[in-house]
Amino acid sequence: MAPETTQGETNHFRRIVYIWIALSVVADLLFWFLVGPHVPPGRMTSSAQGDQLDFNILFVIGLPVLIGVWEWLAYAAFNWNAKKKDAPESVGGPKAWGNKRTEVSWIIVTSVVVVCLACFGIVELVVLQGAGGGEGPNPIWYPHGAIQAETAALAGTGTWSPNSNDVLPVQVIAQQWKFTYRYPTFGGFESPELILPDDTSIAFNVTSLDVIHSFWAYQLEVKADANPLENNVAFTRTQQLGNFVVRCSELCGLWHGAMFNYGTVVSQAAFEKWATATEAANAANTKDLPPFAWTYVPDANGAAGGYYPDGNVTPYSPVEIYGAKQPS
Repeated sequence: MAPETTQGETNHFRRIVYIWIALSVVADLLFWFLVGPHVPPGRMTSSAQGDQLDFNILFVIGLPVLIGVWEWLAYAAFNWNAKKKDAPESVGGPKAWGNKRTEVSWIIVTSVVVVCLACFGIVELVVLQGAGGGEGPNPIWYPHGAIQAETAALAGTGTWSPNSNDVLPVQVIAQQWKFTYRYPTFGGFESPELILPDDTSIAFNVTSLDVIHSFWAYQLEVKADANPLENNVAFTRTQQLGNFVVRCSELCGLWHGAMFNYGTVVSQAAFEKWATATEAANAANTKDLPPFAWTYVPDANGAAGGYYPDGNVTPYSPVEIYGAKQPS
């Protein structure tokens, strides 16, 4: 049987609950409208906006918990401190022993919160950009072959219109210690800078020429491992103009910390102008690159992706730019 309580103790409890509700509602509203739009990683892409929404929802859930703890400490220190005469015992004493209502309520509330958070996390792993890395729709169940077929079909057409709803494939080629970007639908030219059109779905096809790297464009909220002889695909849709940074997030050697470069989301017209101009200007160099493929053999430059001969095999290229023809 639950112990009897006095009217004064009941008023204390109600007062704490009313104050907690008021403070929580105000704090959540202020956070959602004033802070929420500025929470990283921003809204430059659909995947970034999705992760920002997830963070904001977790903040809105967590703020009332934090406020409840702070409020209880402040309320207890003010009302039940040792200097006050005849102050009721707040948490101890016989009335706190065996209070089934409190015990059951605590178990139910905490269990509901944990289960709801688990369901929220599972749903977010299944829909949209998956685990926040831009791995595409339903990355756990979505057939890898279907992703390959979609991007291969786009690359095979050799055409892409910035005004269409097609996905723009961009190949990300990692190597010690830089990223190179290849545009298969624009003749397969390569660029040291990642330029993307606004309001466009992008399929990043990520691979490596030597060791394991990781392509991480934080402001785009896209992250995918770059493994030799593997093609990892990550999707997102651009929706804001601006600049972003690309970093390697997998320890890959001595200069791992310096392996980064920059990218820009530009208007569709600006991208079309840049891509066609770059394709024409680099045509002579592009024809000397290996034919476009989703992966490349690491030792095309020599032993294990280096720039030295592999036994009696003549190195494909004696220079850093992989794929150049052997000078005659």
